[in-house]
This record gives sequence, structure tokens and C-alpha cells, in this order.
Amino acid sequence: MAGNDLGSLLGGLLGGSGQGGSGGAGGILGSLLGALAGGQTGQGAQSGAGGAAAGAAGSPLGGLLDLLTRSGLLDQAQSWIGTGENKSVSGAQIAQALPDDTLRKVADDAGVSTEEAADRIARSLPQAVDKLTPDGSLPQGDSLEDIIRQQRL
Repeated sequence: MAGNDLGSLLGGLLGGSGQGGSGGAGGILGSLLGALAGGQTGQGAQSGAGGAAAGAAGSPLGGLLDLLTRSGLLDQAQSWIGTGENKSVSGAQIAQALPDDTLRKVADDAGVSTEEAADRIARSLPQAVDKLTPDGSLPQGDSLEDIIRQQRL
């Protein structure tokens, strides 16, 4: 699955903090974005949120930011995209913003509890979004993998 490739790309983007497996920052973000891209469609009541996330702004990244924005984390998400200082977010805020099924899948993929998965996402997501949006706006591209490769040049 592309999740491993995405995790490796995100790990490289984050300075090697998640090469390969799903336990590191890159892997857990790759798993999250993969779940939002399509792993949740057709799975009960939460699938609406996951499906909407995948379609927003044309990429899982845009969809994730949309989920966070709708959960009251607009200031944080905008700070990560903007060129100023990144505002922090807590694991509890991430857990509240994500569909339960999505967070559970990410935790299972990483072999950690949902609380630990949310904490890892909270620690790594601001840096990842910041690096993926160096111009202060969501990048355009055919896929998130293409966008990541472009930013690493």
C-alpha cells in the first residue's frame, strides 16, 4: 500500500523521524492521511467525515486541515500553513477532531494506544504541514506523494 511510501516520504520530510515503519512520526502521519484518503469510506456513521476529509481541498492534507478547522482548531491549522510560528495542538484536541474509526486505525497500524497515536500526531503534524506549505498556502498536486516529493527538491 502507498501508506508505507507516504510514511517514508513524510519521515524524510520531518528529518528522518519516521523512516519506513509506522511507529515514527512519518509513519503515523502516513497512516492517518492514508485512512482519510479512503480507508474509512463505507464504514458506518464516521465514514461521512472521513470521506469529506479526503475530498476537501483535493487531498488528504486539505481534508485533515478541514477536519481540524471544523473542530475548533482553525488558529492552529492556519499557523502551520502560514509563515509565522506554529501553534501547538494537544493529543486530546487531535483525538476530539478525528473520527474515532480513523484514530483507532492509525493506532492499530502503529501498534500503540489511541491516546499515544493522538499525541504523536499532535507532536508531528504542525511541523509536517509547515514543511508542506512553505509558501503559506496548500500546495497543488495530483497526489500528496507528488507534493511531498516536490517540497523535498
